[in-house]
Amino acid sequence: MRRPHERKLRQQLLKFAHLCHQRGLLVAMDGNLSVRLTDQLILCTQAGCHKGLLTDDELVVIDINGSKVRGIGNPTSEMALHLACYRRRPDVEAIVHAHPPTCIAHTVAGVSMAQCVLPEVVLTLGSIPTLKYERTGTETLAEQVGEAMVEHDAVMMDRHGAVCVGKDLLTAFCNLETMEHTARILLAARQLGNVQELPREEASALRRMGLERYGGPPAVMPVHCANCSGCGRPSQAGLATKARFTVARLSAAR
Repeated sequence: MRRPHERKLRQQLLKFAHLCHQRGLLVAMDGNLSVRLTDQLILCTQAGCHKGLLTDDELVVIDINGSKVRGIGNPTSEMALHLACYRRRPDVEAIVHAHPPTCIAHTVAGVSMAQCVLPEVVLTLGSIPTLKYERTGTETLAEQVGEAMVEHDAVMMDRHGAVCVGKDLLTAFCNLETMEHTARILLAARQLGNVQELPREEASALRRMGLERYGGPPAVMPVHCANCSGCGRPSQAGLATKARFTVARLSAAR
């Protein structure tokens, strides 16, 4: 595919890093962003930099194996997480990791955001799973996120934050905004009464429509949805079917 010139991608990365801070989606030295320059080179934020004050000098170029090619300082300490996503998803061109507060509050409270509630979210993202807790910066966490991204464009890491991928930085950032917006709506709904999920048939129809309209993983409607007893509360049959479906997808990808 033809990618924008590096100068434009650097400008975009600075812009969306600043927006993440302005929108309260990360603070202080939190979070990191990256974008593909080529199939072998990735532009990412430097370790220990403030995203609201990020400058071009704080961007680092690495190769697909994580080795620094050029730039000042070291790449983000969570680069393994980004690389795991790029390896599993050749279609992904950009990644945003941030700490959206209402989303993180859901994970701290043990409240799932994987329910099918808002049509727009089902259309664009499907569901928003929360991954089990793993220590930040570890290969274990990176591999867990990479595996989850085979079927999702946006996930929550328990107590740690969001990882959003996309065909470009704008898409990844929009996925992040959608997650936090959804979390706020779910919180307000619980304060007002309760969260009413979409009927299973409607959720399935919406997701199929979204895949046809926007694409994204999985390439076809997951067969395990038909056996689900509610997102976030899958039946044993649904889990078994999902396991077989995931193995088949990974085998095909190899």
